Amino acid sequence: MKFARDTWLIFQRQTQLLLRNPVWVFVGVFQPVMYLLLFAPLLKPALNAPTQAAAYKIFVPGLLVLLAIFGGLFQGFGLIAELRAGVIERSRVTPISRLALLLGRSLRDVVSLLAQAVIITLLALLFDLRVFIGDLLLAYLMLALIALMTSAVSYGVALKVKSEDALAPLMNTVAQPVLLLSGILLPLTFAPGWLQAIADWNPFSWAVDGTRALFAGDLGSDKVWQGLTITAVLAALGVVWAARQFARSVR
Repeated sequence: MKFARDTWLIFQRQTQLLLRNPVWVFVGVFQPVMYLLLFAPLLKPALNAPTQAAAYKIFVPGLLVLLAIFGGLFQGFGLIAELRAGVIERSRVTPISRLALLLGRSLRDVVSLLAQAVIITLLALLFDLRVFIGDLLLAYLMLALIALMTSAVSYGVALKVKSEDALAPLMNTVAQPVLLLSGILLPLTFAPGWLQAIADWNPFSWAVDGTRALFAGDLGSDKVWQGLTITAVLAALGVVWAARQFARSVR
């Protein structure tokens, strides 16, 4: 009960800080919107899709996963600012749960990501994208797990490096191959065999395939449950590892 209350208090505080400057929500969604408006219309001939709506069913799920990955991986910058301001240092004298310090922040990031995902989805509806609400909610669950994992890992890494100058190149080094080997912008079915074999070891590739299956209405596809299982396990591992970094930093 105390843990739940502590998590809620941290979540409330972090959400209030976000709402005081909501422009960051729209800044985060700006680049995906540009991809949706300026890049997606080119995909119908590239994918040999029968309709523009079919092309969007392939592209939009990947775009949402891209939003979850990048939106989470760069949350550590805010934590470094809090470290520099002494916020984390002052937490040492409080009885608040160290795991709650992490989860409250990460859950704020998940809610922010889902708000951005809803904006992207609503815009895509204008381009004749159609998806069953149950499948969409399950896809949002997959996105929430990805955001939880990436934000937790970002916070843990930030506590280790304690410098924006170190965090930025590290996150970019990780993000670029993850992006290219996930089939986010284009399905990897068009890739050569050796590239597909490497991508099979990328957990985000499974998440993209599962999300695309949900947008296609194929709830019974193995890709859906494989993607959900892999992201859930990795989210749990990411939270446990990051919580240990919080426990070491706030003692």
